[in-house]
Amino acid sequence: MAKKKRIIVLAVAAILLLTLIIWIAWGNKALELNSYTVTSDELPDSFNGFRIAQVSDLHNAEMGKDNEKLISILKDATPDIIVITGDMIDSRNTKVDVALYFAEQAIKIAPCYYVTGNHEARVDEYGDLKDGLLELGVIVLEDARVEIELSGEIITLIGVDDPSFQTDYLFGDDETVMKSKLDELTSEDDGYTILLSHRPELFDIYVGSGVDLVFSGHAHGGQFRIPFVGGVVAPNQGVFPKYDAGIFTEGNTNMVVSKGVGNSIIPFRVNNRPEVILIELTTQGE
Repeated sequence: MAKKKRIIVLAVAAILLLTLIIWIAWGNKALELNSYTVTSDELPDSFNGFRIAQVSDLHNAEMGKDNEKLISILKDATPDIIVITGDMIDSRNTKVDVALYFAEQAIKIAPCYYVTGNHEARVDEYGDLKDGLLELGVIVLEDARVEIELSGEIITLIGVDDPSFQTDYLFGDDETVMKSKLDELTSEDDGYTILLSHRPELFDIYVGSGVDLVFSGHAHGGQFRIPFVGGVVAPNQGVFPKYDAGIFTEGNTNMVVSKGVGNSIIPFRVNNRPEVILIELTTQGE
């Protein structure tokens, strides 16, 4: 009788373990679209309803054959622009062709703007990636700003290279590097300003620079998410990161942190579906 009970217990445990493995495997491929509205009285009227799709931390992941699931979600989102916030490639598994094929399809949907992540800073192939993106028509923002115009009104889009291009990834003074970049790229006379920057942990620097909206990634949603708690661990933030996923607000600055699409040194995520983010901008009172 005792032996029969042990067999039943082991069978139940095996079923539960198999179910968990299947659920985790599904969750790592179950790409979703998460939509938010961001409201500001600084936004020009012409940009009311302007839609921005964000793809972050691709890490050479492929959602379906040739990333067809990712492209399908972007098409259905009907964005006015697409922003790509770093780590398109993975330094441990660098496949420039995968990144460029995704970009080739994405730019058919909407104009694409790209900034680097820390993984681009680690590989010699970044030059090939950059050249390929430029050839496709992707706007590569390396510590640069551009204006987007609608009906004679403009918003400013700023993109910064990851600080690890200039300093040590683990021990460098990223805050000083980022502040110096934004001091050069922003001014008090700027109107509505959007910043693309891979690193969410530098939120205080972004707030101090006076930008209105930040798109970031890097945290991978905290990798393992606990219900009602959030992410467990994130690079450059450590355990229980403050800026893991979603929208964070301080003063007049909103920061969108994407959970990203792919994985890197930790090859799987738990309770943390990969995502594309869609932001709709609205004027105050809408």
